[in-house]
This record gives sequence, C-alpha cells and structure tokens, in this order.
Amino acid sequence: MTVEKPSISGLAGDPHEPELAAPFEILEPASVGCPLVFSSPHSGNVYPRRFLDGARLDSTALRRSEDAFVDQLFAGAVDLGAPLLRARFPRAYLDLNREPYELDPRMFEGRLPPFCNTRSVRVAGGLGTIARVVGEAQEIYAGRLSVEEGLGRIERLYKPYHRTLRNLLDRAQRIFGLAVLIDCHSMPSAAIPGAPQIPGEPEKKIKADFVVGDRFGTSCDTGFVDLVEDELRKLGYIVQRNKPYAGGFITEHYGNPAMHCHAMQIEVNRALYMDERGMQKIARFAEVSADLKRVVASLACLLGTRRDGQRAAAE
Repeated sequence: MTVEKPSISGLAGDPHEPELAAPFEILEPASVGCPLVFSSPHSGNVYPRRFLDGARLDSTALRRSEDAFVDQLFAGAVDLGAPLLRARFPRAYLDLNREPYELDPRMFEGRLPPFCNTRSVRVAGGLGTIARVVGEAQEIYAGRLSVEEGLGRIERLYKPYHRTLRNLLDRAQRIFGLAVLIDCHSMPSAAIPGAPQIPGEPEKKIKADFVVGDRFGTSCDTGFVDLVEDELRKLGYIVQRNKPYAGGFITEHYGNPAMHCHAMQIEVNRALYMDERGMQKIARFAEVSADLKRVVASLACLLGTRRDGQRAAAE
C-alpha cells in the first residue's frame, strides 16, 4: 500500500501535554478520488506522561478502551482516494465520539459551566467526553481534575479534531456533491468485556464479525449501508445492523442525508484481527484489512454511479 506522507495537525509546542503537540493526523490520498471520508477517533495510543502519573490504573488497563489498530485496518481506503483522519491521543484521555461537553461533575474540583451536559446516560455510566472509568467500571483517576484541565482538553483536542473532520466532509461535498463519512471502530469479542464468568459456562461472545450502524436508518442512505453489509457477507463475515451499536455522536451529528452528508459507523470484532489480551495483531490482520479495502472499493464505485446520476438529472 502506498500512502502519501500524513499531514500532522495540532498545536506545536503545547505546554500542557508535549506528547500531544500533534494530537491527530490526516492520511491524505495522492488525489481525492471519491466522496468517502474515514475517521478513526478511538485508535490513538499516545498516553501523556502527566495523564499516566495522575491515573490509578496502569497503561495496560487503560489500553482496554482503545480501538487498537483500527486506523491501520482501514488505511487501504487512502489508496482509493479517500482521506483518513485519526486521533493520536487515547479514548481514555478524551472521547471524540461524545458531545463536546458531556462531563461528570464528580470528576472535577470546582463547578462546571452551566452549558455542560452532566445528566446524559453516558455521563451516568462514567463514559462522558472525559471518561471516569474504563473496562468493568474501573476508576481512571486517583484524584479530581480541575475544571480548567477538563475544558482545556476540549479546546486543545476535541474542537480541532471536529473542525478538521467537518472541513474534510465539506471538501468532499464541494468536489462531488455529497460526502459519506465512515466512522471506524472496534468492539471486544466478549459481550461484557472483563465481566466475571459463571464457573463451567463459556464466555459470552458477540456473534457478529461486523456491526454497521446508521442510527436506525436516519444518518445514511440505506442503499450505501446495504452495499457494505452485502459485500461483507459475500466475503464470509457475519454482519448485524445497529445492534448492539447503532452509531454514536459522530454518526448522529454528521449524518444528514437530506443535506447530502451521510454517516455510518463500522464496528469490527477485535477477535478477527488481534490478540485482545496481548494487544497485538494476529496473522489474519492483513486479510481483514484487504477485505475492508475491497468493500470500500465497491462503495466508492456505487457512489461514483450515484454522483454521475445526480449530475445527469441536474443537466
């Protein structure tokens, strides 16, 4: 696979977390050849030293929330003319697939601004924009964070990432008349990762190899989602739609088919491509990545046909 050198974005010389002076990067194709845009918001694995020093968990426990290697799984899309935006910081540090201010007041020293959403289901579960827990409700922090720290992460990391993602989608719409966002994620093979097992009973596993989410038909043209599912099934995979993952904030926020901006989430079962305990790729990684590239090529072809049909109708 040949990919242009990535464009690394961020705040050079950021004094808060020098490891995150470049918090995300864009893998740009040699030329933009289709209206697809890929986002990998949870595959980052750069853990700032200050964050680790303030955590009660070690890096191994914190990494359980990563969508490890997902950006690499989907990187073949770049060869097909689609950009891929990927975060470098981890989900445990800041979750890009949340509203910007879903914050748990129990985590902070001081009062949060009134515009924060402190009552969402995700906040209640400890999984807000800045997560309180990982794994099976393991508390991340040894102490409380300052409000300034929490809001600072959103300003330095969350907002620039989403501005960049919006710019990539706007560019696709300018060039092709529509944009299709693929939000890339992975799911643990265990239905409840880390949950205690009943003696003598096998661990409950997620049966699907892939879950494709379109917010129950509201965020993406159904034909696009149908094609992705059909192509994956032709390759021998088990595919489900919207259950147990229908898509999060990114899919809901950017998916607006009426405005020719579509978004779908693709969750890949980690057991397909990695050793979940050892956090290492397995031999099948290359096969899964190649299959995903085939699926993306088929979707890009369909989108080209759709785009040409729209142009013909307009003329």
